[in-house]
Amino acid sequence: MSNIFREYLKKIGSGVHTSKDLTRAEAADAMKMMLLAEATPAQIGAFLMVHRIKRPIPQELAGMLDTYAELGPKLNINNLTFDYPVTVLGTPYDGRSRTAPVTTLTALILATAGVPIILHGGDRMPTKYGLPLITILQGLGVDFSQLSLTDSQQLLEKTGLTFIYLPRHFPLANQLVAYREQIGKRPPLATLELMWAPCSSNQVHIVSGFVHPPTETFFRETFQLRDFANFTTVKGLEGSCDLPQSRTAIIGINQPHREPQWERLHLHPQDYHLGGKDIPLISAAQLIDQMQQILQGTPNDLMDLAIYNGGFYLWRCGVCQDLSTAFTQAKTLLTEGQVAQKLQEISASVTLHRS
Repeated sequence: MSNIFREYLKKIGSGVHTSKDLTRAEAADAMKMMLLAEATPAQIGAFLMVHRIKRPIPQELAGMLDTYAELGPKLNINNLTFDYPVTVLGTPYDGRSRTAPVTTLTALILATAGVPIILHGGDRMPTKYGLPLITILQGLGVDFSQLSLTDSQQLLEKTGLTFIYLPRHFPLANQLVAYREQIGKRPPLATLELMWAPCSSNQVHIVSGFVHPPTETFFRETFQLRDFANFTTVKGLEGSCDLPQSRTAIIGINQPHREPQWERLHLHPQDYHLGGKDIPLISAAQLIDQMQQILQGTPNDLMDLAIYNGGFYLWRCGVCQDLSTAFTQAKTLLTEGQVAQKLQEISASVTLHRS
């Protein structure tokens, strides 16, 4: 048992009137003790549940991310030669269960347009056990799960898209997944993952999805503490970075060297004839079949959602100067087969690295 960790647990778990927040350094230390299993399982479970109830504050989230940066995998982005900054799409690790996800199509559209993309996540995960990104990619013929970190680095450099797979690339964090089932709730790690950039530099564009408005404030303040100035927050479908079609998208945009640095955007899909009901997720097989149809140039119910999301992010990443042009370009890239060609390129590269 770690006596130091016990003191951290006592500090945050002593009740409404006497508990205190951890400092950034203490939160970093506590995270390290959990990742390295220096705290006992009982201590870790208690910490995650207490922190869930208390709610982590930005300085604690920043400290935990400091430890992720220290112990986790890091892709070297310092010498990349792309025309646009690396974009990291942060999506809940426990996946989607109600609405059809198009994050993978968004990533492919962006990579096709020359925007380097990093995705990250694991397998089906408690407590939601929703459809994760890795499963969708595997269904499209791209299996990142067997690649080394070096392979993932080379894929980013060669194709502009890669994946950090938690079980293989960050096993220290993956061994904490079991606690999600045991405590029956999403721990603060679920918030952490939405802000994590597994990169060698903070000169990236991070997209973080959220459900509850206070989470967005935590994002902003945590990014500021960690000197990340280029980020986007999205009140997305099931907390993902996918824009909804059924309602106005609430988006926050923070960009360096711009006044105002922070901007609130309310995007109405009906203004671009892309509104409608959110597409339900029936099964992984059906979703993947719909995606393959779109990539082959056959429109279906998922097409407008893919265009809406792909176009928005083309504009946000600086590929297009206005949204109307961006939506048109997203449609063109899909219907003329360029995104399908990018997927084939990535698939061939993954197969080569696995052989």
